Amino acid sequence: MSKAESLGRYDAIVGGMPDFYNKRISIFTTCDRKGTSQIDMNPREVVISAIRREEPERVPKHCRFTPSSLDTFRRMTGADNPEEYFDYEVRALTFGPTLINTDFTPYHKKNLQDPNVRIDEWGVGWVRGSMYHFEDMLHPLLSIRTVEEIERYPFPDVTAHDRREGLQAAVDHYHQRGYAASIELPGIGSTIFETAWKMRGFEDFLTDMVQNPELTAALLDRITEMAVDNAAFVGECGADILSTSDDIGTQRGMLVSPELYRKWLKPRMAEVARAAKEVNPDIIILYHTCGDVYPIIGDLVEVGVDVLEPVQPECMDPELVKEEYGDRLAFWGTIGTQNTMPFCSPSEVRDVVRRRIATVGKGGGLVISPSQRIEPEVPWENIAAFFDAVEEYGRYR
Repeated sequence: MSKAESLGRYDAIVGGMPDFYNKRISIFTTCDRKGTSQIDMNPREVVISAIRREEPERVPKHCRFTPSSLDTFRRMTGADNPEEYFDYEVRALTFGPTLINTDFTPYHKKNLQDPNVRIDEWGVGWVRGSMYHFEDMLHPLLSIRTVEEIERYPFPDVTAHDRREGLQAAVDHYHQRGYAASIELPGIGSTIFETAWKMRGFEDFLTDMVQNPELTAALLDRITEMAVDNAAFVGECGADILSTSDDIGTQRGMLVSPELYRKWLKPRMAEVARAAKEVNPDIIILYHTCGDVYPIIGDLVEVGVDVLEPVQPECMDPELVKEEYGDRLAFWGTIGTQNTMPFCSPSEVRDVVRRRIATVGKGGGLVISPSQRIEPEVPWENIAAFFDAVEEYGRYR
């Protein structure tokens, strides 16, 4: 389906095209005060300038989709790729899949007899839940007791050469097109902490952090070692952004105490950031963590984080975070997916976007985005309203 056919299909379904879609083709063109059209900053320049806390010509944007909301996107637009359709300034890249088929039978035993269980390359088992994309986990290191067992564990080949093939070319490809390139480190949807507890089991790993320091250190060090190796490679690729992730907050406070974070996680994340920046001092370190992590935002700055994502507004006030840390950090997100996106009207969504741009985006430092992936209950009209508002209110000049 052509772009024109796609737009026509959207218009026919919702009965009217939001302004964003009428203006999207000229998104790179601005008019000066004399009324003449000129090509200004390309998308890569826009997002890097914003993250460096400067005011580019416009606020960069982003949005992630769950499988069911992605189906809605495809149905409503006739397009396949939101990055291309909405023209994100940053294009996300990942390491290639493993070519090794590891036998994790000793770590799961009878669970592997269940046809509904799939085992990932880290040995974590996943059991499909009763609705949407949600799954339960089976932890392969749940029964271990010694450091030697961790040393014998068949960790995945995430640093293998074949898994890196094509990344350099992909970065160059997007740069030639004028886009920024972000590369996410391979893990279990995370970089260090979450990968560790998903292997060990949540309660057991938190207990280990207090009562079993040798086991904790052995597991975290092995995961960090791989992350550091890959971070250095990402720096060598010339990627603009190294994307890291570890959820360490809940909506009521830290998931682990600030003291435990500083003991176990902060120094290891600093190793990862340092590995990338030693190779490429200009690389941007993005750190994703859900929840209220206000007590350790200053620590993240010390680690070398440049962008905090997603600044979840249900539990942290984006304007207050900007006021205190906006001279040291940029922010990615700030639009709530628990309240604003699913339950507000399109006009209310537009108003929240306008307010975030005027406050958190003041002076640069904002990549505006829903704070999490778009869940199934979010109306399509609100997704359209988000992008429409970014286009309407997101111009600095």
